[in-house]
Amino acid sequence: MRKISLEGLIQQVEDVPVLPNVVYQVMALTEDPHSTIQDLEQVILQDQSLTARILRLANSAYYGYPRKISTLSEAVVLLGFSTMRNIVLAATMNKFLLQEVPGYGLQRGELWRHSQSCAVTAWYIAKKAKMKQSDKAYTAALLEDIGKVILSIYMEEAYEEILKRMEEEKRSFLHVEKEILGFHHGEIGAKIAEKWNLPPDLVEVIAYHHEPEQAKENPLLTSIVHVANGLVMMMGIGLGVDGTAYPISDFALQQLGMSTLEIQQIMSDVSDLLVDEDAFLTDFLGRV
Repeated sequence: MRKISLEGLIQQVEDVPVLPNVVYQVMALTEDPHSTIQDLEQVILQDQSLTARILRLANSAYYGYPRKISTLSEAVVLLGFSTMRNIVLAATMNKFLLQEVPGYGLQRGELWRHSQSCAVTAWYIAKKAKMKQSDKAYTAALLEDIGKVILSIYMEEAYEEILKRMEEEKRSFLHVEKEILGFHHGEIGAKIAEKWNLPPDLVEVIAYHHEPEQAKENPLLTSIVHVANGLVMMMGIGLGVDGTAYPISDFALQQLGMSTLEIQQIMSDVSDLLVDEDAFLTDFLGRV
């Protein structure tokens, strides 16, 4: 098939969502040690739908708070800045990531479940690795596969050729994907992230989450997301057509300074967390 211009594709795709200002404001406030509950409350109150979702979640069985939470400031105290940041991002991205991605063999909701699982796993690994701003790992992992949504229609045409070349030439899915389409899903996801004016290290993670050794801005963050993605794939969550095509990088494991045994323990721990995350998503978003 004919290769497509990356910039041209970005301009042509109408489904790329525009991040609302509340997302940028909340991300900035939750990273600012001097911001207050009142600062965060004022920003979130600009979005009535988001405010209602947060209050519904604060009063859900997931948290089991003994009395009714009636104000946003009470919800912020209960949930904390980190959870508020994750809720705002999830609320913004869920419609985009919920959709079917047929070019990668993902039914409706599968990419969303995979992305959320990667986000929780990356957050947990970041905590274990004692990384500062571990919530950034959650954000980066949630967004890692946004490029798949855009490339899906082209992948439907190219998929059989990609598999054929992989088998005949013993090459990786990522490299053949780029050779045939002109770019891979990480690169186009990074272009979308640039369009959204996301920080350079988040853009880098999206671009290189399958190639962490290429990261220059923040190799640790990229490695955390890479390993999280690998573990979620091993758990069989949102595999799609390329799910088993990405081995975990030795470089990434070295960046984390973790043994194979420690990684296996993390996967066991995260399995329990993901059960709770399913309850969280049900309360917050409803069943997919």
